[in-house]
Amino acid sequence: MQKIMYISFDELREIKHKLPHGGIKRIADELNLDEETVRNYFGAHHLANSGNHIQPGPNGGIVQIDNEAIINLAKKIINESAN
Repeated sequence: MQKIMYISFDELREIKHKLPHGGIKRIADELNLDEETVRNYFGAHHLANSGNHIQPGPNGGIVQIDNEAIINLAKKIINESAN
């Protein structure tokens, strides 16, 4: 059974903004994805094309994330850069 994560759009964007320089490229390289796919995952321009789904609501709406691989790696990179 696939785990689904819910996060506000603002929280998702905050994670993106906390990534160090080169973080998007690192995520793309480690997960064998295109950099544009990773940017879209964080809501750059085409959130609907990222596999995430957004519902209207407070803090930019609620994003349903079906695949947590990108967000988990982003959090790992942020933690590494904080140490």
